[in-house]
Amino acid sequence: MGIEDIRDFISELEKHRELKRVKTEVDSDLEVAEIMRREMYSNGPAILFENVKGYDMPILGNAFGSMKRLEIGLEMTDFTEIGQRIADMTKMDVPSGLLNKIKKLPELSKMTASFPKAETSGPVTEITSTDASFDEIPIIKSWPEDAGKFITLGLVATKHPETGVRNLGTYRMQIVDKTHALMHWQKHKRGAHHGDISKEKGEKIPTAIIIGGEPATIFSSIAPVPEGLDKYLFAGITRKEGIKTVKCKTIDLDVPANAEIVLEGYVDPADIRDEGPFGDHTGYYTPVEPYPTFTLTGIMRRKNPIYVTTVVGKPILEDAYIGKVIERSFLPLIQMFHPEVVDFSMPAAGWFQGFAIISIKKRYPGQAKKVMMGLWGMGQLSLTKMFVVVDEDINVHDINDVIWAITTRADAARDTIIIDNTPTDTLDPASPLVNLGSKMGIDATQKTKEEGYNREIQQQVKVDENTKNLVDSKWSSYGL
Repeated sequence: MGIEDIRDFISELEKHRELKRVKTEVDSDLEVAEIMRREMYSNGPAILFENVKGYDMPILGNAFGSMKRLEIGLEMTDFTEIGQRIADMTKMDVPSGLLNKIKKLPELSKMTASFPKAETSGPVTEITSTDASFDEIPIIKSWPEDAGKFITLGLVATKHPETGVRNLGTYRMQIVDKTHALMHWQKHKRGAHHGDISKEKGEKIPTAIIIGGEPATIFSSIAPVPEGLDKYLFAGITRKEGIKTVKCKTIDLDVPANAEIVLEGYVDPADIRDEGPFGDHTGYYTPVEPYPTFTLTGIMRRKNPIYVTTVVGKPILEDAYIGKVIERSFLPLIQMFHPEVVDFSMPAAGWFQGFAIISIKKRYPGQAKKVMMGLWGMGQLSLTKMFVVVDEDINVHDINDVIWAITTRADAARDTIIIDNTPTDTLDPASPLVNLGSKMGIDATQKTKEEGYNREIQQQVKVDENTKNLVDSKWSSYGL
C-alpha cells in the first residue's frame, strides 16, 4: 500500500528523519509561523506541533519543504513521470476491433486505474456537523501586519457550473468571523472563473475547503493542470491510483475521503469585502483588495484531525520546493507543444511567475522568440514576466551558466523584447497596475547571420580529448 493520507506521510517522514515533534506549547498567533520560517530558511525538517495553545488539534507545517520530502510524499524521484503519463494518455489511440482492444487492455487499465473512486464513507466522515465554526481550528497568523488569521494550505474544491469538471485550487482565505472568510482566488485562477460564471447566473457557488489528504491530492491542488482536466483525475495520474471520494453533507461536491477536515459552504460572488494585507511569497505584503466571501455551512472531519498549514514570505520557503516539482512534472507537456525545448527552470527566487529559463535545440532564425511567444500563450505561463532562452549546451539550473550565456550571446538592443499591457500575476509588486504590466524576453542563444550577426562566431574554449583522458587517468595520483 502507498501513502493514503497525512498520517501515512508523517510516519514515512519520521522513518526518514524528516520530521520533528514539538511538545512545548506554541501559539498559532505568529509563533508557529516564525518557527516554521526559521526551520525552512535553515533547511530544517517538517514539524508536528503537538501542543497548540487553546486547541486540542495538532499543526503540521513544512511537510513539503524539501525535495526529499516531496519524493517521499509523491513516491517517486523523477517528477517528469507525472507529465509524461499525461502526455502518453493524450497520444493513446482508441483501438478498433476486438483483437486490438484486447492488445490495448494493459494500457487502458492503467488509465482507468487513475480515475477517482466514489465511496459512501471515509475517515473524513467520522464526525459531521452543521454547527461548524472556524474557531475550532488552529488557523495561524503568519506576519505581524497580516489582516488576521489565514488558511494557507486549504484545497478549495469547486466544479465548473456548466461542464461539471472538478477543480482544486490553493487560495488563501482570511478568517472574518466564526462562519465567514474571504476567498482570495485571483482573476486568472480557475476557481475565480467558476465564481464569475456563477455570478453571471446570479448564483452562489458551492465550495469545500479540504485540509490534508494524500500528498498527491495536495500537490494536484497547487499544480496548474491543463484546462478541462479534472484535478481528482490528475491526483490519480500522479499517484498511479485513483483517489477515494465522498459526498459532502450540505453541498453537492465530492471531496477526498482521506482528508483530515472538510469545511463545506459556498462563495457568494455578490458579497465582496476588503481582504488583506497579507505577507506573501513575493516577500512583500499584498495590499487590501476586494474579494468574495465564503460562508461555512457544515464540517466533516476525523475524530482527531491534524491541521496542515504552510507559511510564505521572501524565498526560499516551502512553496519553492513544490514549485520545483511543478516545473519538472510539466516539462514533458511543454515539450509536447514545443518539441525544441530541452529543459526548463523557474528559479525559486523568482517566486514562480517572475522568471523562467528555457533551453532549446535551435534549428532556425528567430526560434527563441517563437518559443517565448508560445509559452506566454500556455495557461499560467502567460503570467510569467521574464523569459530567458538559451542553447541546449547551457544548464538552465546553473544560474552562472545562464549569466554567461546572456552576457556572451545576447545583445541588449537586438535580443531583448518588451511587450507592454499584458496580463501579470495579481501578486506582482512591481507591475504599474494590478493584473496588468509588461513582459521581457531575452534571446541568449547563439545568433546567426540571418539574425543580424555578421561577425565570425568565436570558437568556444574546450579541453582536447587527449589531455582530458590523460588527466582523468592520473587524477588519483595528484593527491588532490
